[in-house]
Amino acid sequence: MGKLAVGALRAVLLAVLVGTVLLQALMVWTLVSGKDPEDGSLPLTALRVITILGMVSVQVALVCVGRLVTMVRRGTVFSHAAFRYVDGVIGAIVAAALVWFAVTVVNAPGQRDDPGVTVIMGGIGVAILGVALIVYVLRMLLAQAVARDAEASQLQAELAEVI
Repeated sequence: MGKLAVGALRAVLLAVLVGTVLLQALMVWTLVSGKDPEDGSLPLTALRVITILGMVSVQVALVCVGRLVTMVRRGTVFSHAAFRYVDGVIGAIVAAALVWFAVTVVNAPGQRDDPGVTVIMGGIGVAILGVALIVYVLRMLLAQAVARDAEASQLQAELAEVI
């Protein structure tokens, strides 16, 4: 991965992380200060709490991807240490799907006239879980690459002994 690509990705990750932290702080302040008049049409407090939790899952994914980018830059991504961060990304995606399902449940009573919206939102949640499965498959490919790298190192050491 080139220096420019790594730098650009790090800048984007940092910008999104800072943005979500600031938005979380604003939402928490709104909840704590009580300066949020609800008109009763939607349970805004529940949606705000769910949104704050959703942003936590995004932040976990951002930090894990940032660590993986650092490992790629250093050439150490094909190691067992990378699994911790890939597992973090998978967990964050699953958490985001669960948060989305919670939004769907909170939104469902308002969709009695048009239940198709709730079905579509449920489908989006399933699609988010599908992304977690894709990352899990990529984790399995990483595991194969790490195993092959270890095997190659072992064969190289044996060859060095023979020579």
